[in-house]
Amino acid sequence: MTQCIVIVQFDLPKRTEAQAIQGGTASAPIYRELATKGLIRKDYLNGESGTGGVYLWESREAAQAWYTESRLAELTQRFGVRPRLTWYDTHVTVDNLLGETRVNGVSPVQA
Repeated sequence: MTQCIVIVQFDLPKRTEAQAIQGGTASAPIYRELATKGLIRKDYLNGESGTGGVYLWESREAAQAWYTESRLAELTQRFGVRPRLTWYDTHVTVDNLLGETRVNGVSPVQA
């Protein structure tokens, strides 16, 4: 099954490190619970061009089930700006922590 990466970006000013950590740790439980709905990983973003997250989903279907129009409206209300979503299929992952290469989430592949 092809995994899916979604990059969610909000056009907001860069936060301080303390603000970014506070916001991320406060919302982390929401995303931990999504493990049962196909979210593999979320990395929080904080930069000059905005804030947001990079989400790795087990499938595009799992990601689409989360990013509904009502969810986007909720995020827009919370942040005061509508998020931009960029969708990618990801077929090959090089994981240096585990020392392996995965194809469509399956490991290990000798490379």
